[in-house]
Amino acid sequence: MVATTPTPVPLKAKRRRRAASSDSVVTTGRSRTGTILANAFGIVFALVMIFPVYWVLNTAFKPSNEILVFHPTFFPRHPTLDNFKSAIKAPLFLTDMANGLIITVVAVFAALVVGFLAALAIARFRFYGRRGLILVILAVQLVPLIALIIPLFLELQGVHLTNSLVGASLVYLVLILPYTVWTLRGFISGIPRELDEAALIDGCNRFQTFWRIILPLTGPGLVATSVYGFIQAWNEYIIINTLNNPQKQNLMAWLLQNQTMRGTAWGPLMAGAIITSIPVVIFFLIIQRNIATGLTAGAVKG
Repeated sequence: MVATTPTPVPLKAKRRRRAASSDSVVTTGRSRTGTILANAFGIVFALVMIFPVYWVLNTAFKPSNEILVFHPTFFPRHPTLDNFKSAIKAPLFLTDMANGLIITVVAVFAALVVGFLAALAIARFRFYGRRGLILVILAVQLVPLIALIIPLFLELQGVHLTNSLVGASLVYLVLILPYTVWTLRGFISGIPRELDEAALIDGCNRFQTFWRIILPLTGPGLVATSVYGFIQAWNEYIIINTLNNPQKQNLMAWLLQNQTMRGTAWGPLMAGAIITSIPVVIFFLIIQRNIATGLTAGAVKG
């Protein structure tokens, strides 16, 4: 047997092979011109969407003599905090802020508890009328909010809950409950039933299986659902402005008090709008780590 040594491939031949292999690869995707146009459109769209937020901030820090001018300025020449002081010291501002926090927290917490149990029943149990219940939940979302004001007022008036925080909390609970049930159903359906069966085999009862298996795995879904519920309940003002008087309203209804027969106090109005958004921003920052996980965890076939 004669040992043979492999002949080295010349460097030029290697380069030719690499060039041939690279030429055979077909690159798919957007062209450079298309990428530039898409990025330009995205930047313009982002500027258009963020401009109202910027203008609110710009107006909030302007003195009154710089707000109502024929030629508006894009930056305050003499920045001031007087608008924020006027908003905070305004009548019922702190009261309505406390009312809004109480109503929103109670409504969201109750919606999560009731909605989670209802979603668990729909996703895990088979009972008569289950499909009909799902269709009813979807149909409720199609009803315009303005069409519910008179029936809600008559119902609350019948049980003496008009002009009360309890009545407003119940209304907001009913308002965000259908979405909560529908969303949490998707999260629970994504949890394999084999985990429930394994827990039952290991000696857990139904409640222990729910507490130790289903509830922890649905945590990101509860977080994502609570964000929507909090924003919807905090930003609503039509119902509470109709049912309650100014002493039992939230900050969204309070903002309307800056519009009077003499005109609109734009400075305090914009400052109040910024202060009103702070609780939502704080709530978002607290749970931001679980939002992305919760939104993707529910993207399953249920």
